[in-house]
Amino acid sequence: MSVRHPIIAITGSSGAGTTSVMRTFAQIFRREGVTAAFVEGDSFHRYDRAEMTRRLAEASARGNHHFSHFGPEANLFAELETLFRRYGESGRGLVRDYLHDAADAERHGRAPGTFMPWRELPEDTDLLFYEGLHGAVVHDGIDIASHADLRIGVVPVINLEWIQKLHRDKERGYTAEGVTRTILRRMHDYVHYIVPQFSRTHINFQRVPIVDTSNPFVARHVPTLDESLLVIRFADPRGVDFPYLLSMLHDSSMSRANTLVCPGGKMDLAMQLILTPLIWRLMERRDRARKG
Repeated sequence: MSVRHPIIAITGSSGAGTTSVMRTFAQIFRREGVTAAFVEGDSFHRYDRAEMTRRLAEASARGNHHFSHFGPEANLFAELETLFRRYGESGRGLVRDYLHDAADAERHGRAPGTFMPWRELPEDTDLLFYEGLHGAVVHDGIDIASHADLRIGVVPVINLEWIQKLHRDKERGYTAEGVTRTILRRMHDYVHYIVPQFSRTHINFQRVPIVDTSNPFVARHVPTLDESLLVIRFADPRGVDFPYLLSMLHDSSMSRANTLVCPGGKMDLAMQLILTPLIWRLMERRDRARKG
């Protein structure tokens, strides 16, 4: 953690909706005049798409049916921790970009599913913003979570997460059967490397559908925000102005002393109300430290 160079980490599984949360943060940054260094978790995968396909085949041939992007073997945990540590110390660090699709690749004259070269972060950013799978990972002497000043979990209930992943990946050209195999292969690493992170986050945003999602593999539509409730859990409720949040988020309630429940359609507003003051606090602490 660093007062002078704060780090915000958004953590969620594939299909969890972390990209939507990133857009909300981007709106807050623009409005508040905060210059963020954006880091995408996929850029810290160990292998490009073609190499990952080859490694998956080799792992399966050896009888390892759990090799996945969720686990340490397919990721650069040490390099990600080095980035967080170095940014906290100096506001700098090495990053790269992952080219997800043909549009990204065409802009850079490269093949989809490949990485751009490593580069230094720009100077004079106000904070580092990470969005991906492993912003709060602790594994084998590596403690990425300890370097982030604000850790946010995005955690839809599992059936909703699978529905979102199935629909997103089918739009990318994958078959339902192929996506299902990926979900099954990742389950071991999901339990051991993804789920534990949500006990290390400061706030979790969990979307709970109020329509039938009992068989996610045949769901024709992704439940909308208006067909959901949003469960917001604060690890430390001290200092949270729950009466204010309840007055602003109509039809909301408290289910526990640290847990707010509101209509899913108010997700963006809830995030704006909760996260904006936290960003103010990080910036105020940074300014005081730099002046001191």
